[in-house]
Amino acid sequence: MDIQTIEATPVLDRRRHVTVAQIGNEAAQAYAELHAEAHARGLAANGPPIFVAHAMPQNARTAFDIDFCLPVAATEVHHLPRLRCASLLYEGTLADLFTRGYQPLLQAIAEAGLRPTGESREIYHAWHGPESAANRVEIQIGIGA
Repeated sequence: MDIQTIEATPVLDRRRHVTVAQIGNEAAQAYAELHAEAHARGLAANGPPIFVAHAMPQNARTAFDIDFCLPVAATEVHHLPRLRCASLLYEGTLADLFTRGYQPLLQAIAEAGLRPTGESREIYHAWHGPESAANRVEIQIGIGA
């Protein structure tokens, strides 16, 4: 686990209210819209996709809010706020993201006596499909000061 502060990030974004099972389809649609918007506005993407979950549920059936974000080189757009977080770089299939990514990070946060804020982010540094062991996803869980 690393503790870091992520500075405010300019993004184009789309919010959806989804269950875990709906994320893949909603992400594909949202990122198609975001890339089209960036192209129409003459903006260049300048970072990997970011998923921002707000109060992620404890089960796969409960819907929650998620923002699909495309970092762009622009100042006149929405900015993800600065985030103090605990982070972990997960490598592997999407099926193991929670058991080999989130669970160890949440356990380390608890053992360190830190308090999650309810916001978590996933930064998709490398995405080769849900079954690929070559995926690299940075998990960031907001922590209180």
